[in-house]
Amino acid sequence: MTAFAAAMAALLADPHLGAAALYRQGGSGPAVPVRVLRSSPDRVGEAFGTEIVAATDLLSVAIATLPDLAPGDSFTLGDELLTVTQAERDATGTVWRVLCQR
Repeated sequence: MTAFAAAMAALLADPHLGAAALYRQGGSGPAVPVRVLRSSPDRVGEAFGTEIVAATDLLSVAIATLPDLAPGDSFTLGDELLTVTQAERDATGTVWRVLCQR
């Protein structure tokens, strides 16, 4: 395990930072319990010359836990359902950066 993977595992395990989630492949597969880091930054976009601010949900998930992620997969955190729109690996191949929609 690399130092970065060990640090990520510690962050995910921390009850103040990590969150319990249920992952479903394709949005309807069997539920797999995972730990995620969640942030909800606002994204600024533009349409017809007008700036639009949209809330987003960004999850960080250990690749060791979920080796494959694809658009259409879903995560349930509490009573919220988040659907994966984009997933990309970090440079070290340790963590997924997952953009979701509610």
